[in-house]
Amino acid sequence: MSQFSDVDTVIIGAGAAGIGAARTLQAEGRSFALIEASHRIGGRGYTEEILPGVPFDLGCHWFHSASINPLVPFAKEYGISYTNEGYERNSFRDGKWSDNSDRDEWSQFYVAQDKALEAALDSDEDVSVYDVTEREHKYTSFYDYIMSLHTSFDPDQVSVRDLMNYNDTDENWPIREGYGTLLTRMGADLPVSLNSAVTEINWSGTPIVVKTVKGDIRAKKIIITVSTGILAAGDIKFVPELPDWKLEAIHKLPLGNHNRIALAFDRDVFDPDAVQGAMIDTPGTEPLSIRFKPFDYPYAVGVTGGRFGDWLESAGQAAAVDFMSEKMKAAFGSDITRHVCAHIVTAWRGDPWVKGAYSTALPGAAGQRSQLRQTLDERVLFAGEATSPDFYSTAHGAYLSGLAAAEEAR
Repeated sequence: MSQFSDVDTVIIGAGAAGIGAARTLQAEGRSFALIEASHRIGGRGYTEEILPGVPFDLGCHWFHSASINPLVPFAKEYGISYTNEGYERNSFRDGKWSDNSDRDEWSQFYVAQDKALEAALDSDEDVSVYDVTEREHKYTSFYDYIMSLHTSFDPDQVSVRDLMNYNDTDENWPIREGYGTLLTRMGADLPVSLNSAVTEINWSGTPIVVKTVKGDIRAKKIIITVSTGILAAGDIKFVPELPDWKLEAIHKLPLGNHNRIALAFDRDVFDPDAVQGAMIDTPGTEPLSIRFKPFDYPYAVGVTGGRFGDWLESAGQAAAVDFMSEKMKAAFGSDITRHVCAHIVTAWRGDPWVKGAYSTALPGAAGQRSQLRQTLDERVLFAGEATSPDFYSTAHGAYLSGLAAAEEAR
């Protein structure tokens, strides 16, 4: 027997997009059901404690494009603090810390690659980032690594045109209590059914019938906010099947990987004058960017992405901890990890309710985001970061897409 009542709109997924859609429908007094497969709300916004009283974001963790980010105003309302100040960073390469000359060379190289991407927009062909950036420079590995963090894919898998559509104001503000904490507080008053995975959506007639592990629910319209990882895997059966053009959009906007490795310490192991962040490059392995003591909390966090991120996730948590530990030892000496007392290693590819980090358009697929968000039969709507034309891969892009879908569902 189903635990659900019939409603006007079913929202599938209680991440940022689902929360945005549900808050809109709730404010307007419209009947809806918010269905979430996981045990929690927030989606890829997920905050845990790495030590008692020390929050750590396993997923999204910055207010990107902060001055135009619609989630920033909610921070004050829900008691969330953040900083708009940057932090000192350096790089460790060839056994030494970079000097001013090295940093200037890196900066010039990075600017040159940005110009190459802009120039590629003049071409009729939507090529990959790999195709138009310098492949033989000593800083190519740094650039490719950073690209894997920005997009969750390696440069040969990233559409230049889609990448350049992103609306980046270069304002990235870290959040003290956690992005996941903010999203959880925003959704606290929403009626959500957790642990309610959807198995089938039958949109062959009226009403739409949504089958879940807790029973069926009927609705006039449906807003689907699940990731392209879930849609591509076929975890939800559609009756009738989705049209070919929709399936093409799903498969050409796949989820890459982006994981975080955090090591917590039982005491302050960093020199007060040490850099707050470092790109550490050691022979035979991928570079690793590490942030030390965010908000003065006693932990360091490194990030991986792309194919290497997938490989390291498959190797397991111990391998990830060892990888980061060896990087830190190379730059700071062998004693730096003696006081590690806890760790968190994320594994977004293995998350059964997401199956990856965030979407990227494959080369030649820059126009597929508009296809993904296109409504079917005026009743089946799509939202989520992958549908955002200019804020994809972000929580606020997902949130805005949820607002838009709720408005269209009237």
